[in-house]
Amino acid sequence: MNYADLYAKIGYTFTNEDLLLHALTRTAYARENELSMSDTMDSLAVLGDAVLDLIVIRKLIEDGEFDKGEITRKKIDLVNMTVVRRLAEDIGLPEYMRWGKGELRMQIWTSGRVSAECFEALMGAAYLDGGVEASAAILDHLWTPEKP
Repeated sequence: MNYADLYAKIGYTFTNEDLLLHALTRTAYARENELSMSDTMDSLAVLGDAVLDLIVIRKLIEDGEFDKGEITRKKIDLVNMTVVRRLAEDIGLPEYMRWGKGELRMQIWTSGRVSAECFEALMGAAYLDGGVEASAAILDHLWTPEKP
């Protein structure tokens, strides 16, 4: 598959496209296609969740926030399932995912949690591909002043 349009949407081009494919592969798809479970998005979603937190906290500190409670409160406001789901939907991420047959029938991506996890996996893959700056570049590209 050609990911040029996805790259344009996220403002980042993967050096190692296998990492992107890994991020786009759901467990159900892997099982149905006899792929290794290590090639699914799950571990990347966990990593991406942590990367999102790191990037947002770093930005808050760079912007002058110093109070631990305020950093935590603002981070929760900026990185939550609703916001992350919207980021996934804004770039049409579900179109690129490799879904299992049942997931396709149920349109599982309409669940906020599932769409958010897909975006987290993308961020985890970007981190492994280009470090924290690659993931930060994606967020910088997607977030506008009116949409944190």
